[in-house]
Amino acid sequence: MKARVTVTLKTGVLDPQGKAIEGALGSLGIEGVASVRQGKVFDIELDAGDEASAKAALERACERLLANTVIENYRVELV
Repeated sequence: MKARVTVTLKTGVLDPQGKAIEGALGSLGIEGVASVRQGKVFDIELDAGDEASAKAALERACERLLANTVIENYRVELV
């Protein structure tokens, strides 16, 4: 089974890397970019009997390793 986990900073958490990307886009002449927020994407293949157990395993992985849940949100999608 394949899954995609997307991790992003929570609203209100400062994103210096996103700000740097925003500035770089402007210096490259790319106009109209109001703001940039960066994140992480994990494409994961796993052996699971059903979607519910796969999603539960991925949620545990996010809570324990993939996301810092104090400052980050995550979304699990089975594809």
